[in-house]
Amino acid sequence: MAAEDDRNLVEIMETLNPIDVAKYMNFVGAPQAGAIATFSGTTRDTFEGKTVVELRYEAYVPMAIRCIKSICSSARASWNIHSVAVAHRLGTVPVGETSVFVAVSSVHRADALEACRFLIDEIKAQVPIWKKEVYSNGEVWKENSEFLERRSELGNKNAACCGKKCRN
Repeated sequence: MAAEDDRNLVEIMETLNPIDVAKYMNFVGAPQAGAIATFSGTTRDTFEGKTVVELRYEAYVPMAIRCIKSICSSARASWNIHSVAVAHRLGTVPVGETSVFVAVSSVHRADALEACRFLIDEIKAQVPIWKKEVYSNGEVWKENSEFLERRSELGNKNAACCGKKCRN
């Protein structure tokens, strides 16, 4: 499923195919953009001494897209950015392949770099996407520590979930 406006492209897709990084780089590229910052989250081969075979992602896609678009709006309010592209795979992601890709273009590198970091951090903290790590000797649904940290901030008036104030 995809959501696109003039300068934001958000896609969450269930596919066995790798994320087409060039597609998102082309989307954010522009003559006025002096910088493009990216983040690529890949499946690593070990976790705490266990051999990882693959990751499996699930999501409630309409809500996930709404949340990512809200995070993109927050980034635009904080930094002078030209374009944003976010792609997240669902289903099985083998070792070495990208599960999430974020690209941000801006006139200057500082805005692109800071916005890119903000976007991936907030996506991890707010977006309802769940991950199962499959090991050579078992599997486990991963607890999202960034989300739990955000939940602990619920008493903080400035805490936000998907761009909205969180409720206790």
